[in-house]
Amino acid sequence: MIYRTRNGNEIQGNDGQDRFLSILYGALPGRIAVRLLVRPAVSKIGGAFLGSPLSRFLIRPFVKKHRIDLSLYEPAAYRSYNDFFTRNLKGGLRPFDREPSHLVSPCDAKLTVCPISKDGRLFIKQTAYTAKSLLRDKKLACRYYGGQALIFRLTVDDYHHYFYPDDGTKSPDRAIPGILHTVNPAANDVYPIYKENTRQYCLLKTSRFGTILMMEVGALMVGKIRNHHPETCHVSRGMEKGYFEFGGSTVILLLEAGAAVLDSDILANSRDGAETVVRAGEKIGQS
Repeated sequence: MIYRTRNGNEIQGNDGQDRFLSILYGALPGRIAVRLLVRPAVSKIGGAFLGSPLSRFLIRPFVKKHRIDLSLYEPAAYRSYNDFFTRNLKGGLRPFDREPSHLVSPCDAKLTVCPISKDGRLFIKQTAYTAKSLLRDKKLACRYYGGQALIFRLTVDDYHHYFYPDDGTKSPDRAIPGILHTVNPAANDVYPIYKENTRQYCLLKTSRFGTILMMEVGALMVGKIRNHHPETCHVSRGMEKGYFEFGGSTVILLLEAGAAVLDSDILANSRDGAETVVRAGEKIGQS
């Protein structure tokens, strides 16, 4: 995976989490293991472990491996690995661009921009979706045809909190459970695997960017999406929408046709198959 910074520097990605998932879903032994791991009882045990004091031993090697500067975060005595994973940055480190016409990033991530069409595919966490299959709502998907999908992929070293990109009124959250099953197209074939990750979304009605669909994508196993405002309410740019516990790692914005023009470097990188490194609150486009 190739990342590019906003000043044009190229970084060769080294995403151990994605490599592990690729191996897990790509080989028959891994797929057998997945079917065990996603069983509710096993997933519940995994989640309980990561939320317990027994998991604290995982923190130190994680910090060392990913070279995380803990001085950037609020001082804390972490009670568990998940407590560490959902740590808070010190105030003021993610200032939000307040120019009303600027579209801003909702999170720290690696960003890809894709056009939305009826049959176009969006690749999210190693799964290909159409807009219709992503939303499981044909009418809503049609609303975004001709627009753009902004896929923010958070890696394990990113800050796992996310924020509203603009002022507006949000709809109630809709939750879509993840599914997993194998398909045997012919006798003696290697079983391929089909999966959809757990996801939640809301519609954010804004005065400058139309109605933005904002979605969080979790994981089939222990990943959790923790949103703060499940019901209809007014929100403001930079207000925290929620955070991921370990395993959740993608935020998606769907924009209606003509809602915004994305910055040229981000569009060029996406055409080249490279992701752009962005930070929460920084400008990524214009109304």
